[in-house]
Amino acid sequence: MKTNLLELCELLRQQDNIVILTHKNPDGDTLGSGFGLYYTLKHLGKHACVLNSDGFPERYQFLVPDHMELDFEPEFVISVDIADTTLLGNQLERYANQIDLCIDHHISNQISANYAYVIPEASSAAELVYQIAEKLVDKIEGPIATALYTGIVTDTGCFKYSNTTVECHLYAAELMKNGMEFEKINRAMFETKSRARLGLERLILDGMEFYCDGKCAMTAVSRKEMEELGADNTTFDGVSAIARQIEGVELGFTIREDGANFYKISIRTSEKVDASQLGRLFGGGGHKRAAGCNISGTLTEVKEKLIQAAQRSLTN
Repeated sequence: MKTNLLELCELLRQQDNIVILTHKNPDGDTLGSGFGLYYTLKHLGKHACVLNSDGFPERYQFLVPDHMELDFEPEFVISVDIADTTLLGNQLERYANQIDLCIDHHISNQISANYAYVIPEASSAAELVYQIAEKLVDKIEGPIATALYTGIVTDTGCFKYSNTTVECHLYAAELMKNGMEFEKINRAMFETKSRARLGLERLILDGMEFYCDGKCAMTAVSRKEMEELGADNTTFDGVSAIARQIEGVELGFTIREDGANFYKISIRTSEKVDASQLGRLFGGGGHKRAAGCNISGTLTEVKEKLIQAAQRSLTN
């Protein structure tokens, strides 16, 4: 059932012993919105805990409180930045049919929850949590501000992506007014790279292939190559945008081997191609300019499927 902001805030005031679910292979928005909501609820005196199937990556440890344990029996379950229960991961799949409130901004959202605050026009889930926090606390500052800015800035690519909104700029400005260390966050998210990340970027550029008269760029990374680089899932944050940065490219695919004959596909597009529609062709989804899906088969078969989809998308 869809709910408006005022109803949602009143609902949260009435709850306690709250579990906040974030998606597997966590990024800045799911963790930023998750911990932004966590700190907001703690400010209200609630018992809360943020969960993730894959744990919290090192680069996002600055969001994680020193002491946080699921030492209570969950009474209210919230999902943030999760469009489908398949994204919960193995460790959280037990909550798939227990979600009381879904907070999300994906147009492809398929979560069945008792209450839903899903706004596809929002830049990020963190933008939506900002709206909630604004109603529940006197001043958004400290760890709440840090978490929400991290979510907004990462999902908008530091305000470069097409999902950037006027509202998210205004929210970021308010967070800056309240003393949030935006420079420190931006440096950690966008300017600091591990050697594994540098090696991954080089590998992606070296392996780039072009199709459809140069309008489609595609690159693939194997599990063996990842192991040799010492790269993990978090190393991939943002690399999918590389293909779209090439002049003349309107559609970019980044293919990552995730198991035997199983590949994760990241889709990035220009304004001429709807990435979400492409993702849905293969059971995935996302946003108009950024989406993803999984495809089974050999790498050759996967590439052929993507090339055929690209040809249809770029000629329509």
